[in-house]
Amino acid sequence: MGMFAKFGRKEDPQNYADKDGHLVPVLGTREMIAMGVGTIVGAGIFTMPGIVAADYAGPAVTLSFVVAAVVAGLAALAYSEFASALPFAGSIYSWANVVFGEFWGWISGWAILAEYLIALALVASSWSAYFQGFVERIGIDIPTFMSGAYNAQAGTYFDFFGAVALILVALLVRNGVKGAARVESVLVVLKIAVILLFIVVGATAIRVNNWTPFIPAHQAGTSFGGLSGVWAGAAQVFFAYLGFDMIAANSAEAKNPQKTMPRSIVGSLGIATVLYVLVSAVLVGMFHYTQYKNNAEAAAWALAKSGHVFTANMLSIVALVGMFTGLIALMLGGSRLIYAFGRDGMVPKTLGKLDERGLPNNAVLWVTLAAIVLGSIFPVGMLANLVSSGTLIAFIFAAVGILVLRRRKDIDHSGFLMPLYPVLPLVSAGASLFLLAELNIDAKLVTLGWVIFGAIIYMLYGVRHSTKNEN
Repeated sequence: MGMFAKFGRKEDPQNYADKDGHLVPVLGTREMIAMGVGTIVGAGIFTMPGIVAADYAGPAVTLSFVVAAVVAGLAALAYSEFASALPFAGSIYSWANVVFGEFWGWISGWAILAEYLIALALVASSWSAYFQGFVERIGIDIPTFMSGAYNAQAGTYFDFFGAVALILVALLVRNGVKGAARVESVLVVLKIAVILLFIVVGATAIRVNNWTPFIPAHQAGTSFGGLSGVWAGAAQVFFAYLGFDMIAANSAEAKNPQKTMPRSIVGSLGIATVLYVLVSAVLVGMFHYTQYKNNAEAAAWALAKSGHVFTANMLSIVALVGMFTGLIALMLGGSRLIYAFGRDGMVPKTLGKLDERGLPNNAVLWVTLAAIVLGSIFPVGMLANLVSSGTLIAFIFAAVGILVLRRRKDIDHSGFLMPLYPVLPLVSAGASLFLLAELNIDAKLVTLGWVIFGAIIYMLYGVRHSTKNEN
């Protein structure tokens, strides 16, 4: 078989079921929703509303989150059907391998890998910013050289605290998904409680004039203001909704996946959307949106600035703890994706090995190191700008994939089905494509470069070492 003929080789679903059979199904709906909410309501809720308001949408940042939620909701329906029919590790990578073939499976997985790695680096950087802001408020000075990503002009060379956060989470995840899920469930409850506290306390400091004009006038030559600012803002915050991809990546470790997966995906998205809209509305009501520019500690800053110093410090402490929920879930999802790559021979097979406890800890180590390097190089704003593209590409693959999945007679379709087939899958693909087009040119160019790089890796390594060559 020639190289190009190999691109379209489709995986037999039974092969994945056999390979992933060594992963122990220990996660129920409650644990899955906790991990989904833990990821979605992560660094984004403490960081992105202020930044996106200042750079793109003004007070209409709430609309940006609603638009992103609608597009993500459509994708969530497609993910729910796939996760119910094909409950395998690797989410869209494994599904695309089954319905489209090896090359497109790799490209979709490669796109989502960028999402996981950049999101891990972003959340770790945000955690570091909150930690430093907290300790500075109690009189401890952090040496500049270790306080942020490399920037010789600013005197920062390494984000030490972001790296520490990633290492601590990796150690937790290496001890098993069940224990990590228990920790996740407790931390998510704590985090939601403090988010609600922020909403209640922050609402007392709202000045209605900060909401006007609700949609600022568009500034020619920029992505700020007008409806175009709302769309651009939605594209930037879209990464916040990647939590249900993480749920899908852990499908092989879910109990009764045909019911657990759809409930977890849709449930986590609904809870998170309500919290994002409320936090965004309160935040831009407390201070004029221009004051949040490049502010990675927006919520705590707004509380402290409005005189609620005790609540601000409490928020910072819980934000530090709560961001670990996002890191835990992202580490789990990213490591399971790398495991799936190694399982299929797309990367060195040692990354697809399980240890004596049935855990993919070689993949955990690799994901940790890659995220530390990314967080040391790129600042928070750039990371947030880049991460949405991988998510949107994965969502397009999932939506179009439903059209192919339904025609497969060798797959069990007795679980969740995306409604209004085939109209809704096409609407979902078009909506994700629209937001992808709204990303700025830098994000598009980096995404294109990443996809080309992935295609080169496949042609030089993946196609030659694929486990399909053994059949």
